[in-house]
Amino acid sequence: MTEPTPGTRPRAALAMSPDVASAVLDPESRAALDALCDLAPTVLENLTTPAARAVLADTELLVTGWGCPPLDDDVLRAAPRLRAVVHTAGSVRGHVTDACWERGVEVSSAAAANAVPVAEYTLAMILLTGKRVLESARAYRTTRTRADWPHTPRTVGNHRRTVGILSASLIGRRVIDLLRPHDVDVLLHDPYVDGAEAARLGVRSVPLAELFRMSDTVSVHTPLLPETRGLVSRDLIGSMKADAVLINTARGAVVDQDALTDAALAGRIRAVLDVTEPEVLPPGHPLWDCEHVLITPHLAGSQGNEWRRLADTAVLEVTRWASGEGFLHPVRRERLAFLA
Repeated sequence: MTEPTPGTRPRAALAMSPDVASAVLDPESRAALDALCDLAPTVLENLTTPAARAVLADTELLVTGWGCPPLDDDVLRAAPRLRAVVHTAGSVRGHVTDACWERGVEVSSAAAANAVPVAEYTLAMILLTGKRVLESARAYRTTRTRADWPHTPRTVGNHRRTVGILSASLIGRRVIDLLRPHDVDVLLHDPYVDGAEAARLGVRSVPLAELFRMSDTVSVHTPLLPETRGLVSRDLIGSMKADAVLINTARGAVVDQDALTDAALAGRIRAVLDVTEPEVLPPGHPLWDCEHVLITPHLAGSQGNEWRRLADTAVLEVTRWASGEGFLHPVRRERLAFLA
């Protein structure tokens, strides 16, 4: 694929939901892109309209985001000059198709930037659940009296708690980094990480069954692939310590949700779920009212002022690409199977 000529302004367009474009790309970020590119004024949400096809005909660079349609053969035929895609979010699975790779389109993602708030959320939940903060606050609000703290069970607290990380993904590695200052023992299961690399990460690599059996908290960071669907099985959930915590910020379908529901309703384990299967559970699902489960609305990823980190990453990548430097965060086709 021919690199852009340094000093030229590539023709570019935004392909995402207009609402997403307004949220993620604030006026300052849009101005930065305008300074780098000849940026089409219209946000492309539907790539099949005559107006969109007129824009695509000259587009060399697409800045994509949530809501971008698939860049399939038909779209690429309408965009003969397209050479690069800069994604302002994490996974590119929803819109970067095989046709893009076969064309030789270069792809960048803000996955590393989006990993930051997910890891921060995970760290917060590890520490809060270890201290049983949510349960204690609920009881305090109900009784309006202080508990008999000298009789606090020794299972409460984060001193030498064992945390199991499922997958050394971008987010999993970031969580490991954030756990370093804390007095916890960290286990890792990732079939693509050997013992030497685990040692460099400062964790101990263990088989999957041992991760679940030995951990006080298990945090799931594996991508959803055909082979990881239901990976966190009924047997693994059943092997967890009494009162252990399962945190899932990855994809709901990685976990056997029926098995998790049974274990949580029985009070055997606790769970923090930022994702479920389906994404919004039916109103009558028993997990909604389970006192041992905290469900959040897929908010661990970038929100609010965190969108600026995504925008800044995209602007940097466009800057590098337009100057011929190449992407700092390229997505490689051969690595796609390992990404969320």
